[in-house]
Amino acid sequence: MSATLIDEPPGSSAATPPAAPVWRAAVARHQRSDVRRALWQLVTTLPPLAVMLWAMYRTLALSYWLTLALALPTAGFLVRTFIIMHDCAHGSFLPWRRVNEVIGFVTGVLTLTPFGQWRRDHALHHASSGDLDRRGHGDVATLTVREYLALAPAARLRYRLFRHPAVLLGLGPLHLMVGQRLRPRSLATGTRQLVSVWATNAAIVVGVVAASFAIGFWPAVLVYFPVMYLAGMTGVWLFYVQHQFEDTYWQTHEEWDYVTAAIAGSSHFKLPAILRWFTGSIGLHHVHHLGPRIPNYHLQRCHDENPLFHGASVVTLRQSAAVMRLALWDEDRRRLVSFGDASRALAAGSTASA
Repeated sequence: MSATLIDEPPGSSAATPPAAPVWRAAVARHQRSDVRRALWQLVTTLPPLAVMLWAMYRTLALSYWLTLALALPTAGFLVRTFIIMHDCAHGSFLPWRRVNEVIGFVTGVLTLTPFGQWRRDHALHHASSGDLDRRGHGDVATLTVREYLALAPAARLRYRLFRHPAVLLGLGPLHLMVGQRLRPRSLATGTRQLVSVWATNAAIVVGVVAASFAIGFWPAVLVYFPVMYLAGMTGVWLFYVQHQFEDTYWQTHEEWDYVTAAIAGSSHFKLPAILRWFTGSIGLHHVHHLGPRIPNYHLQRCHDENPLFHGASVVTLRQSAAVMRLALWDEDRRRLVSFGDASRALAAGSTASA
């Protein structure tokens, strides 16, 4: 190989993935669970989440605006709970498979996520991210410019509405709350996954009934709904920015490469320290995609120690708002572009041909 990923701009079609021994060695020593750090994460996440939910309940008698103000930091703890479930799905949080599955199920119930089903969906996402011919496995639906232009006007409008940030961030959390309650049987959803969905639904019902007896149904809803909504919105936003940026990677299946898709197709989302803590350093998404069995508490060290990760596309908190407008993959320019960019390019091409 004449070049590695660190020799070319992220997302460049000329970039060549590092040799297998290089990247495997880079991630191997970090793919070890640390019981002490994992238990500390549980202690600093679940008890504070419970305390914050109780504090929100107590403020209902004072002012619902105060309750909603507390919902924001509480949602941060719920996002961190989801990150723990995420690591359990990869079998990386703790060294014991059964313990990971139990913790994954419990944290899945808290985040209204069927652990077994989500684990299957997420594995498919890792196996196909950036593959134009295998879109649809947990990714934000993305069309190429040519595909979009070939649509009928009504279909274009539907896609534009779906990709609008207000829809993604506004309705996305509702999908996480409601859409995951039912799953039809499919290639990705077998008997084990359906059992996961319904076991999670049953546990949620038990939790709702217990909360209703303890504090009342509507107080429970008034406390939990805004927390879950904000956490869901954060999750959609994170997932979008981690893969939907200008220099991301999309390729046909014949040309698709796992390593290039991992590093060039996943951003380094640089967040302030407090947000890195709440999100379990998931902004180091290029590291996670190359080594999905690296637990969240080792991602930063793995990134810092290995230069092959240092050329990944960086997205800052300020830049993330602009990233949200990108919606179409331009196969000619090999860039993710906005609807406006696509229209201007089309108009320029039409003028040139005339």
